[in-house]
Amino acid sequence: MVLRPPREMGALEAARAIEAGTLTSEALVRSCLERIEARDGALHAFTAVDAQAALRAARAADAGPRRGLLHGLPFAAKDLIDTAELPTAYGSPIYRGHRPRADAACVALAGEQGAVLLGKVATSEFATQTPGATRNPLDLDRTPGGSSSGSAAAVADHMVAVAFGTQTTGSIIRPASYCGIVGYKPTAGLISPAGVKALSPSQDTVGLLAREVADAAFFAFGLHGHAVALACDAPLRIAVCSSRQWAHASAAMVEAVERCALALERAGARLQRIELAPELEVVFELQPAIVAFEARQALAFERLHAAGALSERLSARLAFGAQISPQEYLSMRQAVERARERFAEQFAQFDALLYPAADGEAEVGLDASGSPRFGALWTVLHLPCVCFPAARGPSGLPLGVQMVGRLGDDLRVLAAAEAARRALGDAARPEAAHAA
Repeated sequence: MVLRPPREMGALEAARAIEAGTLTSEALVRSCLERIEARDGALHAFTAVDAQAALRAARAADAGPRRGLLHGLPFAAKDLIDTAELPTAYGSPIYRGHRPRADAACVALAGEQGAVLLGKVATSEFATQTPGATRNPLDLDRTPGGSSSGSAAAVADHMVAVAFGTQTTGSIIRPASYCGIVGYKPTAGLISPAGVKALSPSQDTVGLLAREVADAAFFAFGLHGHAVALACDAPLRIAVCSSRQWAHASAAMVEAVERCALALERAGARLQRIELAPELEVVFELQPAIVAFEARQALAFERLHAAGALSERLSARLAFGAQISPQEYLSMRQAVERARERFAEQFAQFDALLYPAADGEAEVGLDASGSPRFGALWTVLHLPCVCFPAARGPSGLPLGVQMVGRLGDDLRVLAAAEAARRALGDAARPEAAHAA
Protein backbone atom coordinates (compact mmCIF):
# COMPACT_ATOMS: atom_id res chain seq x y z
CA MET A 1 0.00 0.00 0.00
CA VAL A 2 1.39 3.38 -1.05
CA LEU A 3 0.73 6.14 1.46
CA ARG A 4 -0.39 9.44 -0.01
CA PRO A 5 1.43 12.63 0.91
CA PRO A 6 -0.70 14.60 3.39
CA ARG A 7 -1.14 17.43 0.84
CA GLU A 8 -3.31 15.10 -1.28
CA MET A 9 -5.94 14.91 1.45
CA GLY A 10 -9.06 16.97 1.09
CA ALA A 11 -9.85 19.60 3.69
CA LEU A 12 -12.45 17.54 5.56
CA GLU A 13 -10.33 14.38 5.51
CA ALA A 14 -7.29 16.27 6.81
CA ALA A 15 -9.26 18.05 9.54
CA ARG A 16 -10.64 14.72 10.76
CA ALA A 17 -7.18 13.16 10.74
CA ILE A 18 -5.78 16.06 12.78
CA GLU A 19 -8.64 15.77 15.25
CA ALA A 20 -8.09 12.00 15.54
CA GLY A 21 -4.37 12.48 16.12
CA THR A 22 -3.31 10.47 13.04
CA LEU A 23 -1.94 13.58 11.31
CA THR A 24 -0.25 16.68 12.65
CA SER A 25 -0.81 20.16 11.33
CA GLU A 26 2.96 20.51 10.99
CA ALA A 27 3.21 17.44 8.76
CA LEU A 28 0.39 18.71 6.57
CA VAL A 29 1.77 22.24 6.29
CA ARG A 30 5.25 20.91 5.56
CA SER A 31 3.88 18.68 2.80
CA CYS A 32 2.08 21.66 1.23
CA LEU A 33 5.22 23.79 1.44
CA GLU A 34 7.25 21.06 -0.27
CA ARG A 35 4.77 21.04 -3.14
CA ILE A 36 4.89 24.83 -3.42
CA GLU A 37 8.69 24.71 -3.48
CA ALA A 38 8.67 22.06 -6.20
CA ARG A 39 5.96 23.48 -8.45
CA ASP A 40 5.31 27.16 -7.93
CA GLY A 41 8.28 28.25 -10.01
CA ALA A 42 6.30 26.96 -13.00
CA LEU A 43 2.76 27.80 -11.86
CA HIS A 44 3.16 31.21 -10.18
CA ALA A 45 0.11 30.51 -8.05
CA PHE A 46 1.46 32.08 -4.84
CA THR A 47 2.39 35.72 -4.39
CA ALA A 48 3.60 35.43 -0.78
CA VAL A 49 4.56 32.56 1.51
CA ASP A 50 6.21 32.77 4.93
CA ALA A 51 7.13 29.14 5.45
CA GLN A 52 8.56 29.61 8.92
CA ALA A 53 5.50 31.53 10.13
CA ALA A 54 3.17 28.83 8.75
CA LEU A 55 5.20 26.09 10.44
CA ARG A 56 5.22 27.98 13.74
CA ALA A 57 1.43 28.33 13.55
CA ALA A 58 1.10 24.62 12.75
CA ARG A 59 3.31 23.59 15.66
CA ALA A 60 1.29 25.85 17.96
CA ALA A 61 -1.90 24.17 16.74
CA ASP A 62 -0.41 20.75 17.45
CA ALA A 63 0.74 21.78 20.93
CA GLY A 64 -2.26 23.80 22.03
CA PRO A 65 -5.93 23.11 22.71
CA ARG A 66 -8.33 22.55 19.84
CA ARG A 67 -9.63 25.97 18.76
CA GLY A 68 -12.42 25.06 16.36
CA LEU A 69 -13.61 22.98 13.43
CA LEU A 70 -10.74 24.11 11.17
CA HIS A 71 -8.02 23.44 13.74
CA GLY A 72 -4.59 22.98 12.16
CA LEU A 73 -5.89 23.08 8.58
CA PRO A 74 -3.82 25.18 6.15
CA PHE A 75 -5.56 27.52 3.72
CA ALA A 76 -4.59 30.15 1.16
CA ALA A 77 -6.12 33.57 0.59
CA LYS A 78 -6.55 35.40 -2.70
CA ASP A 79 -4.34 38.48 -2.94
CA LEU A 80 -7.44 40.66 -2.99
CA ILE A 81 -8.00 39.77 0.67
CA ASP A 82 -6.19 41.70 3.39
CA THR A 83 -3.71 39.90 5.63
CA ALA A 84 -1.73 41.60 8.38
CA GLU A 85 1.17 39.14 8.30
CA LEU A 86 1.63 38.88 4.53
CA PRO A 87 1.68 41.58 1.82
CA THR A 88 -1.50 42.25 -0.13
CA ALA A 89 -1.05 43.89 -3.54
CA TYR A 90 -4.52 43.36 -5.09
CA GLY A 91 -2.84 42.22 -8.31
CA SER A 92 -1.54 45.74 -8.99
CA PRO A 93 1.92 47.35 -8.99
CA ILE A 94 0.32 50.29 -7.19
CA TYR A 95 0.23 48.24 -3.99
CA ARG A 96 3.44 46.25 -4.33
CA GLY A 97 4.72 45.50 -0.81
CA HIS A 98 1.54 46.84 0.83
CA ARG A 99 1.00 45.50 4.37
CA PRO A 100 -2.54 45.95 5.72
CA ARG A 101 -2.88 46.59 9.44
CA ALA A 102 -5.58 43.94 9.91
CA ASP A 103 -6.78 40.66 8.49
CA ALA A 104 -9.92 40.56 6.38
CA ALA A 105 -12.93 39.11 8.17
CA CYS A 106 -12.71 35.74 6.40
CA VAL A 107 -9.03 35.32 7.34
CA ALA A 108 -9.73 36.31 10.94
CA LEU A 109 -12.65 33.87 11.15
CA ALA A 110 -10.50 31.06 9.77
CA GLY A 111 -7.87 31.81 12.39
CA GLU A 112 -10.50 31.91 15.11
CA GLN A 113 -11.44 28.34 14.14
CA GLY A 114 -7.78 27.26 14.28
CA ALA A 115 -6.88 27.28 10.58
CA VAL A 116 -3.32 28.12 9.47
CA LEU A 117 -2.67 30.75 6.80
CA LEU A 118 -0.26 29.13 4.33
CA GLY A 119 0.14 32.05 1.91
CA LYS A 120 -1.37 34.49 -0.54
CA VAL A 121 -2.39 33.40 -4.03
CA ALA A 122 -2.56 35.44 -7.20
CA THR A 123 -5.43 37.56 -8.47
CA SER A 124 -5.86 39.44 -11.68
CA GLU A 125 -5.62 43.23 -11.44
CA PHE A 126 -8.13 44.34 -8.79
CA ALA A 127 -10.11 41.15 -9.61
CA THR A 128 -10.82 42.34 -13.16
CA GLN A 129 -9.85 40.82 -16.51
CA THR A 130 -6.14 41.65 -16.77
CA PRO A 131 -4.49 38.42 -15.58
CA GLY A 132 -1.28 37.85 -13.70
CA ALA A 133 1.36 35.22 -14.40
CA THR A 134 -0.46 32.17 -13.01
CA ARG A 135 -0.63 29.12 -15.28
CA ASN A 136 -3.09 26.25 -15.42
CA PRO A 137 -1.53 23.24 -13.65
CA LEU A 138 -3.20 20.86 -16.12
CA ASP A 139 -1.57 22.58 -19.11
CA LEU A 140 0.99 25.30 -18.47
CA ASP A 141 0.25 26.96 -21.81
CA ARG A 142 -3.36 27.65 -20.81
CA THR A 143 -5.09 30.11 -18.51
CA PRO A 144 -6.31 28.91 -15.12
CA GLY A 145 -9.18 31.37 -15.41
CA GLY A 146 -9.63 34.50 -13.35
CA SER A 147 -9.75 36.42 -11.29
CA SER A 148 -9.23 33.75 -8.59
CA SER A 149 -6.43 32.28 -10.69
CA GLY A 150 -3.94 31.50 -7.94
CA SER A 151 -6.63 30.03 -5.69
CA ALA A 152 -7.74 27.56 -8.36
CA ALA A 153 -4.22 26.64 -9.53
CA ALA A 154 -2.92 26.06 -6.01
CA VAL A 155 -5.84 23.83 -5.04
CA ALA A 156 -5.79 21.89 -8.31
CA ASP A 157 -2.05 21.26 -7.98
CA HIS A 158 -2.38 19.98 -4.39
CA MET A 159 -0.42 22.88 -2.92
CA VAL A 160 -3.29 23.46 -0.49
CA ALA A 161 -6.68 21.82 0.02
CA VAL A 162 -8.78 24.97 0.19
CA ALA A 163 -8.38 28.62 -0.76
CA PHE A 164 -10.49 31.74 -0.50
CA GLY A 165 -11.53 33.30 -3.79
CA THR A 166 -13.87 36.12 -4.70
CA GLN A 167 -16.47 36.51 -7.43
CA THR A 168 -17.95 39.67 -8.92
CA THR A 169 -19.04 38.03 -12.18
CA GLY A 170 -17.52 34.56 -12.71
CA SER A 171 -14.23 34.63 -10.82
CA ILE A 172 -14.73 31.50 -8.71
CA ILE A 173 -16.87 29.38 -11.01
CA ARG A 174 -14.77 29.73 -14.18
CA PRO A 175 -11.34 29.01 -12.61
CA ALA A 176 -12.85 25.97 -10.91
CA SER A 177 -14.12 24.73 -14.27
CA TYR A 178 -10.81 25.39 -16.03
CA CYS A 179 -8.73 23.68 -13.34
CA GLY A 180 -11.02 20.70 -12.73
CA ILE A 181 -11.93 21.45 -9.11
CA VAL A 182 -14.89 22.67 -7.05
CA GLY A 183 -15.83 26.33 -6.78
CA TYR A 184 -18.44 27.53 -4.29
CA LYS A 185 -19.86 31.05 -4.49
CA PRO A 186 -22.17 31.36 -1.48
CA THR A 187 -25.24 33.48 -1.08
CA ALA A 188 -23.84 37.01 -0.86
CA GLY A 189 -22.86 37.86 2.70
CA LEU A 190 -22.51 34.33 4.09
CA ILE A 191 -18.76 35.03 4.22
CA SER A 192 -18.18 38.69 5.01
CA PRO A 193 -16.39 40.82 2.36
CA ALA A 194 -14.96 43.13 5.06
CA GLY A 195 -11.27 43.63 4.35
CA VAL A 196 -11.57 42.59 0.71
CA LYS A 197 -10.62 45.21 -1.89
CA ALA A 198 -13.93 46.37 -3.35
CA LEU A 199 -14.69 46.35 -7.07
CA SER A 200 -18.48 46.20 -7.31
CA PRO A 201 -19.82 46.24 -3.75
CA SER A 202 -23.33 45.18 -4.71
CA GLN A 203 -21.88 41.97 -6.21
CA ASP A 204 -18.47 41.20 -4.65
CA THR A 205 -18.75 37.79 -2.95
CA VAL A 206 -16.21 35.78 -0.97
CA GLY A 207 -16.20 32.05 -1.67
CA LEU A 208 -14.01 28.98 -1.80
CA LEU A 209 -12.02 26.75 -4.12
CA ALA A 210 -11.59 23.12 -3.03
CA ARG A 211 -11.23 19.66 -4.53
CA GLU A 212 -14.50 18.26 -3.18
CA VAL A 213 -17.97 19.73 -2.67
CA ALA A 214 -17.97 18.49 0.92
CA ASP A 215 -14.65 20.29 1.55
CA ALA A 216 -16.05 23.62 0.37
CA ALA A 217 -19.16 23.20 2.52
CA PHE A 218 -17.09 22.13 5.55
CA PHE A 219 -14.79 25.15 5.37
CA ALA A 220 -17.48 27.73 4.57
CA PHE A 221 -19.74 26.74 7.45
CA GLY A 222 -16.79 25.81 9.66
CA LEU A 223 -15.77 29.47 9.56
CA HIS A 224 -18.86 30.09 11.69
CA GLY A 225 -18.27 27.10 13.95
CA HIS A 226 -21.02 24.99 12.36
CA ALA A 227 -20.63 21.43 11.10
CA VAL A 228 -22.90 20.50 8.21
CA ALA A 229 -23.94 17.32 6.42
CA LEU A 230 -24.87 17.29 2.73
CA ALA A 231 -27.94 15.09 2.37
CA CYS A 232 -31.13 15.12 0.31
CA ASP A 233 -34.26 13.99 2.15
CA ALA A 234 -36.30 13.62 -1.06
CA PRO A 235 -35.63 13.15 -4.79
CA LEU A 236 -33.92 16.24 -6.17
CA ARG A 237 -35.93 18.54 -8.44
CA ILE A 238 -33.50 19.89 -11.03
CA ALA A 239 -34.16 22.44 -13.77
CA VAL A 240 -31.93 22.29 -16.84
CA CYS A 241 -32.09 25.99 -17.62
CA SER A 242 -31.54 27.21 -21.18
CA SER A 243 -30.88 30.84 -22.06
CA ARG A 244 -29.47 32.79 -24.97
CA GLN A 245 -26.08 32.59 -23.25
CA TRP A 246 -25.92 28.96 -24.33
CA ALA A 247 -25.02 30.18 -27.83
CA HIS A 248 -21.54 30.88 -26.40
CA ALA A 249 -21.12 27.39 -24.94
CA SER A 250 -19.02 24.90 -26.89
CA ALA A 251 -20.62 21.70 -28.10
CA ALA A 252 -18.55 19.84 -25.51
CA MET A 253 -19.86 22.05 -22.70
CA VAL A 254 -23.46 21.53 -23.80
CA GLU A 255 -22.79 17.81 -23.86
CA ALA A 256 -21.27 17.99 -20.35
CA VAL A 257 -24.43 19.64 -18.99
CA GLU A 258 -26.56 17.00 -20.69
CA ARG A 259 -24.33 14.22 -19.34
CA CYS A 260 -24.76 15.57 -15.82
CA ALA A 261 -28.53 15.88 -16.25
CA LEU A 262 -28.88 12.28 -17.42
CA ALA A 263 -26.68 11.00 -14.61
CA LEU A 264 -28.87 12.80 -12.07
CA GLU A 265 -32.01 11.44 -13.69
CA ARG A 266 -30.66 7.88 -13.55
CA ALA A 267 -29.90 8.46 -9.86
CA GLY A 268 -33.54 9.37 -9.20
CA ALA A 269 -33.68 13.14 -9.64
CA ARG A 270 -36.72 14.72 -11.29
CA LEU A 271 -35.62 16.78 -14.28
CA GLN A 272 -37.42 19.54 -16.12
CA ARG A 273 -36.08 21.59 -19.04
CA ILE A 274 -37.02 25.24 -18.95
CA GLU A 275 -36.21 28.54 -20.67
CA LEU A 276 -34.98 31.46 -18.61
CA ALA A 277 -37.65 34.12 -18.18
CA PRO A 278 -37.27 37.29 -20.32
CA GLU A 279 -37.06 39.43 -17.17
CA LEU A 280 -33.92 37.51 -16.26
CA GLU A 281 -32.42 37.52 -19.76
CA VAL A 282 -32.30 41.32 -19.77
CA VAL A 283 -29.99 41.36 -16.75
CA PHE A 284 -27.18 39.80 -18.81
CA GLU A 285 -26.62 43.22 -20.43
CA LEU A 286 -27.06 45.19 -17.20
CA GLN A 287 -24.57 43.31 -15.02
CA PRO A 288 -21.34 44.56 -16.70
CA ALA A 289 -22.63 48.13 -16.61
CA ILE A 290 -23.36 47.86 -12.88
CA VAL A 291 -19.81 46.59 -12.34
CA ALA A 292 -18.36 49.49 -14.34
CA PHE A 293 -20.36 52.16 -12.53
CA GLU A 294 -19.45 50.79 -9.11
CA ALA A 295 -15.81 50.06 -10.01
CA ARG A 296 -15.25 53.68 -11.11
CA GLN A 297 -16.16 54.69 -7.55
CA ALA A 298 -14.44 51.82 -5.75
CA LEU A 299 -11.16 52.52 -7.58
CA ALA A 300 -11.49 56.31 -7.54
CA PHE A 301 -8.24 56.83 -5.62
CA GLU A 302 -6.25 54.64 -8.00
CA ARG A 303 -7.90 56.23 -11.02
CA LEU A 304 -7.14 59.75 -9.81
CA HIS A 305 -3.65 59.26 -8.35
CA ALA A 306 -2.11 56.30 -10.21
CA ALA A 307 -3.90 56.11 -13.56
CA GLY A 308 -0.66 55.33 -15.38
CA ALA A 309 -0.30 52.09 -13.40
CA LEU A 310 -3.73 50.79 -14.45
CA SER A 311 -3.99 48.41 -17.39
CA GLU A 312 -5.63 49.54 -20.61
CA ARG A 313 -8.43 47.01 -20.05
CA LEU A 314 -9.25 48.39 -16.63
CA SER A 315 -8.93 52.02 -17.71
CA ALA A 316 -11.41 51.38 -20.51
CA ARG A 317 -13.80 49.74 -18.08
CA LEU A 318 -13.66 52.69 -15.72
CA ALA A 319 -14.20 55.07 -18.65
CA PHE A 320 -17.31 53.08 -19.55
CA GLY A 321 -18.53 53.52 -15.97
CA ALA A 322 -18.22 57.30 -16.38
CA GLN A 323 -20.77 57.17 -19.22
CA ILE A 324 -23.46 55.75 -16.95
CA SER A 325 -25.57 58.32 -15.13
CA PRO A 326 -26.63 57.86 -11.51
CA GLN A 327 -30.26 57.51 -12.58
CA GLU A 328 -29.37 54.88 -15.17
CA TYR A 329 -27.53 52.97 -12.48
CA LEU A 330 -30.47 53.18 -10.10
CA SER A 331 -32.81 51.98 -12.84
CA MET A 332 -30.52 49.00 -13.44
CA ARG A 333 -30.60 48.16 -9.74
CA GLN A 334 -34.40 48.24 -9.86
CA ALA A 335 -34.35 45.85 -12.82
CA VAL A 336 -32.10 43.53 -10.85
CA GLU A 337 -34.54 43.57 -7.94
CA ARG A 338 -37.41 42.68 -10.29
CA ALA A 339 -35.28 39.88 -11.72
CA ARG A 340 -34.60 38.57 -8.23
CA GLU A 341 -38.32 38.37 -7.59
CA ARG A 342 -38.94 36.71 -10.96
CA PHE A 343 -36.26 34.11 -10.26
CA ALA A 344 -37.91 33.24 -6.97
CA GLU A 345 -41.20 32.71 -8.84
CA GLN A 346 -39.82 30.75 -11.79
CA PHE A 347 -37.66 28.40 -9.72
CA ALA A 348 -39.81 28.02 -6.60
CA GLN A 349 -40.50 24.35 -7.33
CA PHE A 350 -36.84 23.38 -7.96
CA ASP A 351 -34.00 22.51 -5.61
CA ALA A 352 -31.37 23.72 -8.08
CA LEU A 353 -30.86 24.57 -11.71
CA LEU A 354 -28.12 23.13 -13.92
CA TYR A 355 -26.13 25.53 -16.12
CA PRO A 356 -22.78 25.75 -17.93
CA ALA A 357 -19.89 27.10 -15.86
CA ALA A 358 -17.82 28.47 -18.77
CA ASP A 359 -17.72 28.59 -22.56
CA GLY A 360 -15.62 25.42 -22.72
CA GLU A 361 -12.13 24.25 -21.84
CA ALA A 362 -9.44 26.63 -20.61
CA GLU A 363 -8.14 28.71 -23.51
CA VAL A 364 -4.56 28.58 -24.75
CA GLY A 365 -2.54 31.67 -23.76
CA LEU A 366 -2.04 33.75 -20.64
CA ASP A 367 -3.00 37.24 -21.84
CA ALA A 368 -6.70 36.66 -21.13
CA SER A 369 -8.59 34.48 -18.69
CA GLY A 370 -11.81 33.61 -20.52
CA SER A 371 -15.29 35.06 -20.40
CA PRO A 372 -17.07 35.31 -17.03
CA ARG A 373 -20.50 35.45 -18.72
CA PHE A 374 -21.92 32.24 -17.23
CA GLY A 375 -21.61 33.58 -13.68
CA ALA A 376 -22.95 37.09 -14.28
CA LEU A 377 -26.66 36.63 -13.65
CA TRP A 378 -26.32 34.47 -10.57
CA THR A 379 -23.77 36.80 -8.99
CA VAL A 380 -25.80 39.98 -9.42
CA LEU A 381 -28.83 38.12 -8.00
CA HIS A 382 -26.72 37.05 -4.97
CA LEU A 383 -27.54 33.36 -5.52
CA PRO A 384 -25.44 30.40 -4.33
CA CYS A 385 -23.55 28.50 -7.06
CA VAL A 386 -21.38 25.39 -7.03
CA CYS A 387 -19.14 24.39 -9.94
CA PHE A 388 -17.79 20.85 -10.24
CA PRO A 389 -16.07 18.90 -13.04
CA ALA A 390 -18.49 16.91 -15.18
CA ALA A 391 -16.57 15.81 -18.29
CA ARG A 392 -13.47 16.28 -20.42
CA GLY A 393 -13.30 18.45 -23.53
CA PRO A 394 -11.70 17.65 -26.88
CA SER A 395 -8.23 18.48 -25.51
CA GLY A 396 -8.72 16.24 -22.49
CA LEU A 397 -9.15 19.15 -20.09
CA PRO A 398 -11.99 19.41 -17.57
CA LEU A 399 -15.37 20.93 -18.23
CA GLY A 400 -17.24 22.17 -15.18
CA VAL A 401 -20.96 22.65 -14.83
CA GLN A 402 -22.68 24.61 -12.10
CA MET A 403 -25.64 24.16 -9.81
CA VAL A 404 -27.46 27.36 -8.90
CA GLY A 405 -29.82 27.59 -5.94
CA ARG A 406 -32.38 29.91 -4.46
CA LEU A 407 -31.25 32.77 -2.25
CA GLY A 408 -30.08 31.36 1.08
CA ASP A 409 -30.56 27.75 0.00
CA ASP A 410 -26.83 27.03 0.07
CA LEU A 411 -26.98 23.67 1.81
CA ARG A 412 -29.54 22.37 -0.65
CA VAL A 413 -27.55 23.43 -3.70
CA LEU A 414 -24.36 22.02 -2.17
CA ALA A 415 -26.20 18.73 -1.57
CA ALA A 416 -27.43 18.77 -5.17
CA ALA A 417 -23.89 19.33 -6.44
CA GLU A 418 -22.57 16.49 -4.27
CA ALA A 419 -25.33 14.21 -5.58
CA ALA A 420 -24.40 15.12 -9.15
CA ARG A 421 -20.72 14.51 -8.48
CA ARG A 422 -21.51 11.05 -7.11
CA ALA A 423 -23.85 10.26 -10.00
CA LEU A 424 -21.17 11.20 -12.53
CA GLY A 425 -18.58 8.93 -10.92
CA ASP A 426 -14.84 9.15 -11.53
CA ALA A 427 -15.04 11.82 -14.25
CA ALA A 428 -16.38 14.26 -11.64
CA ARG A 429 -13.57 13.67 -9.18
CA PRO A 430 -10.86 16.35 -8.93
CA GLU A 431 -8.17 13.64 -8.88
CA ALA A 432 -9.32 12.42 -12.30
CA ALA A 433 -9.05 15.88 -13.78
CA HIS A 434 -5.72 16.50 -12.06
CA ALA A 435 -4.23 13.38 -13.59
CA ALA A 436 -5.13 14.45 -17.13
